[in-house]
Order: sequence, then structure tokens, then C-alpha cells
Amino acid sequence: MNMMERKLTVRPDTDITSIWAIPENYDNRCAVLLAHGAGSDMHHPFIGFVHENLAKCGNLTVKFNFPYKEKGRKAPDRMPLLLDTWKTVIDAVRSDPILSPRHLLLAGKSMGGRAASLLVAEGESCDGLIFLGYPLHPPGKPDKLRADHLQRISRPMLFIQGTRDRLCDLSLLRQVIGKLSVEVTLHEIEGGDHSFKVLKRLGRSEQEVWEEIAATCCAWIKRRL
Repeated sequence: MNMMERKLTVRPDTDITSIWAIPENYDNRCAVLLAHGAGSDMHHPFIGFVHENLAKCGNLTVKFNFPYKEKGRKAPDRMPLLLDTWKTVIDAVRSDPILSPRHLLLAGKSMGGRAASLLVAEGESCDGLIFLGYPLHPPGKPDKLRADHLQRISRPMLFIQGTRDRLCDLSLLRQVIGKLSVEVTLHEIEGGDHSFKVLKRLGRSEQEVWEEIAATCCAWIKRRL
């Protein structure tokens, strides 16, 4: 595959970096846009692994930084700027004269995925959403759900969740999913926390878990498109 770095302008005073993984023999069938979570950036090893493996499955895969990480800050941007960033990346991919895909999927780790879902709930079009650890509620506060907007999404969704995720009580997520009118797939990572780190007694390496996640994403994409 080929890697291409592109600077994108979100606002007049705000630029971000994106990295495009272009598969060999790319046929413009599908692009997956991949956003990082609140505590990391696009260079995190997990994001990099998913980025490259989705491209190996034949998908143009674009990862990017949100502005606060581009500027070296720790505190995430406010949601309007996160959404503007998503829009900028989406527009850049759709308008590319050579790489523009027929199908577009939005994926994200935690905050990045939640921001994508809010954008789609507001009317942004896509062919599906992939959540790599959806932050259903703040840690230890299952009474404060971040889920009402999901009912306004009309595209298929894939949730990949660790069974020990303190930001997502799986029993509550199943209730949320049960109320949705679209096709939703839930894939559980046994013993995984919000970062998909599993219990040592399960005897699974980080590499094995990441491979399961990437394979699940690739298989889901192939079934959908």
C-alpha cells in the first residue's frame, strides 16, 4: 500500500494532518475514515494497526488528528470543532478527483466515534459507522447515557466493546441497541477494558486482540458493501 500525508484546513486558523493509506489496486469501492480517542492521537499504535489493516482489506483508509492534538494540547476540542473536523475530512475524501469512493464508512475510537455518530445524527450521509469502544456513559456513571441521538441514525452500525469497559455497561448498550430500528452488530472483546486491554489470565496478547478487532471490521465491511 501507499501512504500519503495531507494537510487539511478545518477553519481559517486551524489545520490538521491526515494520513491516507491507499491499497494496492484500489478500486474506489470503499473508504473508511478513522478518528482517534480523547487521550491519544492518530499515531497511537492501536489506531495505526487498524488503519493499516483496513487498508490491507482493500479500503482507502484515512486517519487524522483533531486540532487539539495537532497543537500538542491534552484537553479535547469542544464538540462543534470536532464535528467541523470530521466534516473537513469527509469533504476531502469525497471530493478527491482520483480516490473518491463509492461507499464511505466512519469509524472512531471512543470520543472520535461518538463525534461521528453525532454528525450523522445531524444529517451527514455515510454507509455505516464503526465504534471502537463507544463511550456510552462517563466512567462509573451509567445513569448519564450518551445515546439518545443514536435513534436518529439510519445507517448500519458496528459496536466493538470490551466486556470490562467502565465507559460502557454492556447490559445498557444492549438495551439501547434493542430500541434502534437499523441493523446493529455488537462484537464483544472478552475481558477487554476501554482500551481493549484484556485480563492476563485469559492468555491473549495485545496483538491477538487487535487482530480480532481488525478482522471483525473487515468482515463487517465486506458483508455490508
